[in-house]
Amino acid sequence: MRKEQDPGFTVQPFPRSRRLVLDAMHAGSRKHMIHGLVEYDVTEPRRSLRGHKERTGEPLSFTAFVLHCVGAAVAEEPMIHACRDWRGRLVLFDDVDVNTIIEIELEGRRFPLAYVVRAVNRRSVRELHEDIRRVQQNPQRSHDEGTFDMMRWYLRLPGFVRGLAYRILPLNPRWWKRIGGTASVTAVGMFGEGGGWGIPVPLYTLNLTLGGIVTKPGIVDGRIEPREFLSVTLSFDHDIVDGAPAARFGGRLQRLIEHGHGLEEL
Repeated sequence: MRKEQDPGFTVQPFPRSRRLVLDAMHAGSRKHMIHGLVEYDVTEPRRSLRGHKERTGEPLSFTAFVLHCVGAAVAEEPMIHACRDWRGRLVLFDDVDVNTIIEIELEGRRFPLAYVVRAVNRRSVRELHEDIRRVQQNPQRSHDEGTFDMMRWYLRLPGFVRGLAYRILPLNPRWWKRIGGTASVTAVGMFGEGGGWGIPVPLYTLNLTLGGIVTKPGIVDGRIEPREFLSVTLSFDHDIVDGAPAARFGGRLQRLIEHGHGLEEL
């Protein structure tokens, strides 16, 4: 990479791959989002995952476990991931396809690859774990060659044309689901330690941002003991989702995560 040197700073070309992020931010900024900052006690599920690793030597993906719980909670409140079509009608999907982020190498840089994990409401923690690990080990095979070629051509388009694509695609929810899924789960906590919430610029009706995990006192059966708490930001498109269904979804998701839903099958 060519660099222009100056006594006080260095000038570098703006990576073309960042245009994907810029376009998503422009599209997300037009949505009317509501956010909830919550904490989930993940002591028991993390204990189960550690126990599985001690017995088998295999570290299972915590993200796969969360996706499994998200799928079960959305299946009970399908309006949570609904979309509006070009006629203003609501489209409610049977399958919960979750767009999540996996870092890959692109143009010599680390880049967040948006990967859609399909039908998380119908798959076990084990199946979701194997899907995620497959992508991490060989991201090129997570998308067909045509998809990567399409991405390269897309990045060469002028900004107004790329913006038009983000306006048109959501008007056909079936296209949007096929390309980008129906919900989003982003784990910002993977990049640092400690607690804390992330505030996203979301694209979907339902967006979960997983923050850090911190150990602090909690009350169990009237006793104070150290517990592990996961910071979670729940973001909903207020054009489609009101407070009551959002609260029901959040409560159901909390119960599923804190009771280790799906881990009993390991």
